[in-house]
Amino acid sequence: MSNTDYTIAKDNDGKSIWKFLVNELKPRGKFFTPFNIISLPIMFLGLVLIIIRFWKGLGSITNLTQEVPWGLWIGFDVVTGVAFAGGAYVLTFMVYILNMRKYHSIVRVTVLNGFLAYVFYAGALLLDLGRPWNVINPIIGNNFGTSSVLFLVAWHFLLYMVAELIEFSPAIAEWLGARRARKILSGMTIAAVIFGITLSTLHQSGLGALYLMAKDKIHPLWYSEFIPILFFVSSIFAGLSMVIFEGSISQKVFSDQISEKNHKSHNGILRGLSKICTGAMFAYFFLQVLIFVHGKHWGLLNTTMGYWFLVEMIGFVLFPMMLFFYSYRKNNILLIKVAALITMLGIIVNRLNVTVIGFRWDAAVQYFPSWMEIVVTLTVIFTEIWIFRWIITRMPVLRESPSWVNKKID
Repeated sequence: MSNTDYTIAKDNDGKSIWKFLVNELKPRGKFFTPFNIISLPIMFLGLVLIIIRFWKGLGSITNLTQEVPWGLWIGFDVVTGVAFAGGAYVLTFMVYILNMRKYHSIVRVTVLNGFLAYVFYAGALLLDLGRPWNVINPIIGNNFGTSSVLFLVAWHFLLYMVAELIEFSPAIAEWLGARRARKILSGMTIAAVIFGITLSTLHQSGLGALYLMAKDKIHPLWYSEFIPILFFVSSIFAGLSMVIFEGSISQKVFSDQISEKNHKSHNGILRGLSKICTGAMFAYFFLQVLIFVHGKHWGLLNTTMGYWFLVEMIGFVLFPMMLFFYSYRKNNILLIKVAALITMLGIIVNRLNVTVIGFRWDAAVQYFPSWMEIVVTLTVIFTEIWIFRWIITRMPVLRESPSWVNKKID
């Protein structure tokens, strides 16, 4: 049975589906790899810490307080992670709405990345809630009201995860050999894409809107009534930078899954994405300059936080933007990857500046994440990578779909 033409065989005992699933759960390839050796102990320790967190409460493993209830798990796992997941809505818009077929080969893996990111970061949100069972409240509007930003963000998250699952579901149907289901699910793709793009643009900005009510708590250099717009625009180049980063790694790690044609088109795809990143970063930098000038915060530049603001704007926005532009013009693939990595670091810096570093910056006692918070964050990331790898090696995500996909079904 080949990699591109597989289905579940029909056995007389009717248990083929279970045999298939059990076989798919078996490990493949080398087990004692550097990544496995590093990640498994951290994941085990993180699992223990998560159990302690739910057993004894937030204070048992975090440095969170009543004054600073949102820390690393919100600032990085949720707010930063959702920005990196933005590649899914950007790529689906480019391929299915603008008909840019050049990028079609990376749509599935990008949607998978986005879906897993939302599932795990929504799960990470439960870690930060003092009473996790109340997570249903913002969805039903209880104690918030339907005009609450949190109510909107909660519904956007929930519905967007459903939309991404529908977008990715044809790959699952192909994996299971479910031909009729695959045909039905493929017919739902365009509707799911349009719905997902609408939701994604709303909740990317909605996450920023959550901080509009914290004007007195966020440093003036990072607070603005335009935070929602800045979050949305930055999610474009944040998501595409993640696509470049993840795609470059996948080209090496999963090279056996990728066809020769897609291998050859990879560099062209990176060049195209770098061009889009350049434009989005220019728009973002221009907006930041306008906001700064309009806010008249010149005096704040000659402070510690002002210097840090300049590092973010010049070192993590302007510099990688110029690097993207130069590497696109010179067709330098290595510099495109470097620019993507610097851009990703810049997004982490920006989101943490808004949510952690610049939040209650003037408090007498500053918040610093405990080592246990960091371990749990790494556990979430490593677990997502493990599941991503499992799916890639079993489903037609990077490799071509089975030959029966384009055949007529009676």
